[in-house]
Amino acid sequence: MLRLQNPIRQYPWGSRSVLAGLQGRPVPSPAPEAELWVGAHPCTPSVVESTGDALTDLIAAAPATTLSPGVAEQFGPRLPYLLKLLAVAAPLSLQVHPDAAQAAAGYAAEEAAGVPRDAPHRRYVDPYHKPELLVAVSEFRALCGFRAPADAADAVAGLAVPALSALAARLRAGDLAGAVRWLLTGDRSPVDVAEVVAAAAAADRPGYRVVGELATAYPEDLGVVVALLLNQVALAPGEAIFMPPGSPHVYLYGTGVEIMAASDNVLRGGFTSKYVDVPELLRVLRYEPLRDPVRRPVPGPTAGVVSWPVPVPDLALHRVRLDAEVPTARLPLPGPRTVLCLAGEVRVDDGAAAVTLRPGEAAFGACEPGFLAFTGAGEAYVATVSAAAATRSLFHEMA
Repeated sequence: MLRLQNPIRQYPWGSRSVLAGLQGRPVPSPAPEAELWVGAHPCTPSVVESTGDALTDLIAAAPATTLSPGVAEQFGPRLPYLLKLLAVAAPLSLQVHPDAAQAAAGYAAEEAAGVPRDAPHRRYVDPYHKPELLVAVSEFRALCGFRAPADAADAVAGLAVPALSALAARLRAGDLAGAVRWLLTGDRSPVDVAEVVAAAAAADRPGYRVVGELATAYPEDLGVVVALLLNQVALAPGEAIFMPPGSPHVYLYGTGVEIMAASDNVLRGGFTSKYVDVPELLRVLRYEPLRDPVRRPVPGPTAGVVSWPVPVPDLALHRVRLDAEVPTARLPLPGPRTVLCLAGEVRVDDGAAAVTLRPGEAAFGACEPGFLAFTGAGEAYVATVSAAAATRSLFHEMA
């Protein structure tokens, strides 16, 4: 295992206490700290502590031995996932991510047009999709995926705002796409956001509170109405949400471990000072309800281990929790492995070298010999590729 030094990204919605407190630094931190990145994303890669090499360079120099031949063949000479610890103290943007075909086409088009990759209006900065799995570490609140149109219609109509009657009618007719387009394109009578916020406050119902919360930060953003069309979830620690391509979401508050395909393709529709591209967001959205957004952990291959299966090959996430009753665990993981400790003290051995991790520390293990052994008392999250991708790796090596 290679101990890593991991960058922290500072965004206005971040916390001044969560990441600093986890790593034993002074609280509050000088600036909001939003995300701890653990991985090999070209934008901000982790660094191997013993050598000073960027993890991106280590993998690019020997993809077959770090990732495995099969993983390198399937995803190229890059780590296909990125592990993050999110510390959300204020709402993130209303956003959606493209699927693989949309990302590849959008990237190629902007490359051909000569749009600089660091341009603020650049939409597709790489050719990859970006499905995401977020596991709550604390209580975590989010808006994720469209709710059933009939339920959304009830919420909109309950405000009794005349300007929204056409929106409620479209939702009652089951025309989710038409409702969202009507709301966001401006081809309608003006909607007074302040009137919507006042109506939500007067109704004093739990489902309307998010309107006021969002309006506090973004008082003129029509996203406060879009919020009523989305599922509101409050995750308990250990529960998760999976965001497939085309599914709208807003992270509101809490701490969570997130694993995603290693991409920066984000299409924003509101709640941000960054570039907003409503037409492209409307094109990429999948206008279908996400009826059960919450995913619960399933037991892993050994005591103390759980996982959250997802339907993509790029990523998989496991949690290892050790204590006096379960002081050891062994995970068969033949692909690349990234380990982040969140509590206690956990020793991780990949057969080549062992490291002891404490809260906020992380390490990377190459694909061989195909297992990780854990000892100690604490909690760690393990990121890797899916079992299908790992199996492909084994078959590739046996061929």
